[in-house]
This record gives sequence, C-alpha cells and structure tokens, in this order.
Amino acid sequence: MTNSPVKIGINPISWSNDDLPSLGGETPLSTALSEGKAIGYQGFELNGKFPKSPEGVRAVLAEHGLELVSGWYSSFLAQRSVEEEIEAIAPHCRLLAENGAKVLVYGEVAGSIQGRRIALGERPRFYSDDAWKTYGEKVTELARYTLSQGLRLAYHHHMGAYVQAPEDIDRMMEVSGEEVGLLFDAGHCYLGGGDPLAVLRKHLARVCHVHCKDVREGVVRLSRNEQWSFPECIVNGTFTVPGDGDIDFEPLLDTLLASGYRGWLVVEAEQDPAVAPSHAYAKKGFETLRDLVARLAPRYTTA
Repeated sequence: MTNSPVKIGINPISWSNDDLPSLGGETPLSTALSEGKAIGYQGFELNGKFPKSPEGVRAVLAEHGLELVSGWYSSFLAQRSVEEEIEAIAPHCRLLAENGAKVLVYGEVAGSIQGRRIALGERPRFYSDDAWKTYGEKVTELARYTLSQGLRLAYHHHMGAYVQAPEDIDRMMEVSGEEVGLLFDAGHCYLGGGDPLAVLRKHLARVCHVHCKDVREGVVRLSRNEQWSFPECIVNGTFTVPGDGDIDFEPLLDTLLASGYRGWLVVEAEQDPAVAPSHAYAKKGFETLRDLVARLAPRYTTA
C-alpha cells in the first residue's frame, strides 16, 4: 500500500465501545493497536483509552509504528457560543495537530440521543430556516478556527443527532461555508435513509474524511419496524465491516478515487466483539478495502 493514494485506518471501536462499555470494555488499548498493526492498518482514530496529552498519544502510537488518523470531538455548538466552543475544542486541536492529523471529526451532541435508549425518531431537529442558518454560520466560524490550527473540520452526520437523514446533510452543506468539510459515513447514511452512493456523489466536493461502515440490510429493516434506539441498533448487529454487509463499497471508492480524494479510509463498525470477534472482523474490513483500492487506484494514478 506504499504507493496508494489513500491510507487505510481503523477506529478502536471494533475492540471496545466508549459509549457501551459492556462491548469490549475490558480490552486494553494495546490489544487493539498491536492487532491492528499486524493486520496492516496504517493508523488509528482516538478513543477514550488513549492518553489525553499530545505527548502520550505520540508515545503509544510510536510504540506500535502507527499514525494518528483523527479523533472525535463532542460539540455542543447548537446550544452555546462559538467563543465557548473554541475554548473547549482548543486542547483537542492541539492533540490532533501535534500528532500529524489533518482533519477533526466533529460530532454535534447537543440534544443528541445517540447514547440513550430512545427511538431514533425522537432525535433533535432544527425547525426553522433561521435556526439552520444560525447553526450553519456558527459551525463555519468554528471551522475557520480549526483550519487556523491546521485541521479541516469533518462534520459527521450521525444517527440520533440534528444531522441524521440525507435531507439534513443537504441542509447542513447548504447553510455552512466551504470551510466545513463532510465526514461521509456509509453506514450512518444508509441507516439514516439515504442511498450512500447518491449522497456521496452529491456532496463529493466537501468530503474530507471517510468512515467505511457497512450494514446488514435485514437488521436495518427490523430496526425501523421496531423503532430501535441507536444502542439497540448496535447490540443487535445493524453495523458491520466492509465486505460483511450489504453496501457495495466498490462504486463508493471508485467515486472517491476518481475525484482525487487523498485522505483516510477508516473502518468503523460498532459491534459486540463477543459476537463479531474484533481481530477477524478488523481483518475482513482491511482486506476488503485493500483489495478494492489495489484494483481501482491504478485507473487514477499516472506514472
């Protein structure tokens, strides 16, 4: 993969889930890092088991010969001022930038129900054009700050939050400036009611980070019929890694490579490791992406 136009990374959630500690909570970070490195991953995103200082993160990754991909930031910008959010986000920006990351995973958690046993239909919403406009302006201003720190803000559309459905993604991109990048997550897009390929093509110019999450289509249907919460979706196996579910990643990666995307492809699949063993599924996800990139990338690289 040394000449690949993209890098393949993974999120430690395959081994342990911060929001649902019963899912692999006993697994040490060193297990995830050593297994991920052995599989072939080039980098990891952060989770709650990483050290909290730039120096600590650098040391633990260096021990395993891994790069820092990025890290999730829980924002409350929908409820507080840009000035308050800048003060809150500054240490996270420093940690990421000092370890070579180029993007910041932005998750809006104000009013979010993503960690609660509440039906996803009860998620927060912006009910007026003015509310959307105000929020878009605030996110854009925050994105200018993160850019000044060397990081592109990658807005993560996420189940249980304000930006969940494809129409929410459309609106978010409409009300925010070019400074705001989009984190495209195939699994969240599908579960949120979107066609991943159509959504990706529509917002390709804004995509600056990619989470490669697959879904089991039959479980998605059941989750909608039963009005599951996000935690229920996870524990019942809605998500899986590329190559194990029902999303066709070949056209997604072909579209990204054709556009000149040169960022990370991150395997991120919230599952119960007791049901979906961490190493086996992380290996399947890596090999699926590696083989697709090896086949597709030569179309878009020149000698």
